[in-house]
Amino acid sequence: MARRRSLRPEEEEIWQTVARTARPLHVQSLQRRLETPALAPSLPAEPAKPHTPIFAPFRLGEKAKPRASHDIAPSLSDSLAQAPLQMDAKAFGKMTRGKLAPEARIDLHGMTLAEAHPELIRFILNAQSAGLRLVLVITGKGKRREDTGPIPQRMGALRHQVPQWLRMSPLGPAVLQVAEAHLKHGGSGAFYVYLRRR
Repeated sequence: MARRRSLRPEEEEIWQTVARTARPLHVQSLQRRLETPALAPSLPAEPAKPHTPIFAPFRLGEKAKPRASHDIAPSLSDSLAQAPLQMDAKAFGKMTRGKLAPEARIDLHGMTLAEAHPELIRFILNAQSAGLRLVLVITGKGKRREDTGPIPQRMGALRHQVPQWLRMSPLGPAVLQVAEAHLKHGGSGAFYVYLRRR
């Protein structure tokens, strides 16, 4: 690194000429630097605001408070229970307690999604045209498989897909209410489907 040398008189004169034509980029910061001496102690800033802790106070060894679960999608039973009631409340109560006997049933056990969907459409539309009101769709609870990936897999593909099919066209206009079946009719492995009148 080169040493800094003092300017000769002719260089000093040129420097002063150039310095007079230059304009500072930050006028306020330059004025502050010129007004305050370099070695003067700085004035105390505004009083510091009281520190607000991010976490709630705790003691060492204290048990952690239970946190809310991060399961974003509600369970199938919860989503069916939260669906608005479209049918008569008294008949719905009897149906969910297993007091109403289904007039027809279809068992989709062992079928793939591609096989089950057309069978379900045929069954529901035929049941509605025959004047039936309450039918039972048995899907099964599904088999527990080995979960090898980072994304958890739901158990029972048919069980999760059938309520969606019952809301979509062509079955949506025919279906009035879908509910999980009572234990004596299959429990969580079956659904009551209450049909509209034609």
